[in-house]
Amino acid sequence: MVDCHVHVFDPQRFPYRPDTFYAPEGQELGTPARLGTVLDAHGVEHALLVGPNSGYGEDNRCLLDTLAAGAGRYRGMAVVENSVTRAELGDLRAAGVLGVTLNAALLGVGYYADAAGLLADLAALDMIADVQVVDDQLVQFAPLLERSGVRVHVDHCGRPDPDAGLDAPGFRELLRWGRSGRAVVKLSGCVKVSHAPYPHRDLLPYVRALVDAFGPDRCVWGSDWPFLRMPERVDYGPLLTLLAEQVRDADGRRRILWDTPVREFGLVAG
Repeated sequence: MVDCHVHVFDPQRFPYRPDTFYAPEGQELGTPARLGTVLDAHGVEHALLVGPNSGYGEDNRCLLDTLAAGAGRYRGMAVVENSVTRAELGDLRAAGVLGVTLNAALLGVGYYADAAGLLADLAALDMIADVQVVDDQLVQFAPLLERSGVRVHVDHCGRPDPDAGLDAPGFRELLRWGRSGRAVVKLSGCVKVSHAPYPHRDLLPYVRALVDAFGPDRCVWGSDWPFLRMPERVDYGPLLTLLAEQVRDADGRRRILWDTPVREFGLVAG
């Protein structure tokens, strides 16, 4: 298995930025050592480390240190300024970073109004724009992403509003991307989106619509460990059980959990 959305926090070795809007603490701390223990316990061979806006913002030192120490187990998505240079992106790529996060859900679509150059550089380097949107933001964001030709991954099922229905403009746009073959979607973050407790049955039709539109060869799975700012307790094992309910086909799950991320992230079985 490959977990395609985890974070690492190690404030003793890599202190948080003084201006951070949120400082994870207590059970939210996810040091590299804890991450390895959790992955080993659940038979997860690889993970994608997503740079968090919480704690570190554009400071990628903890991420890069974990990538280096992981000896090929991990790949990364960094948080960068829109003004980052192509040379700086190339250095990140050489260190195991496969792309950068564009967190419109937190920062707003307008924050990326000047990101055309960044997206063009990512496309030129065959790197990924790891996009997090909420509600209908993808409708606004899509033209910029499409013009760039960049590889697009969409976090947390596109964070739809379960009360808005499958025909909501943002979710309809996400399904269009899926049918086009231009993007990959992460089946993750259900607790962030759902209005119902585990097993989040209000999201079941959304997840199944995504798998139908994208196909297992364009879907990956992520835990979102170590579960920041959650409305209820989250444990790793039940998330895998939830995926088995959402995607009943065993071959489809195998492709989502292994074949697709191995191809997308250039991973090698250990």
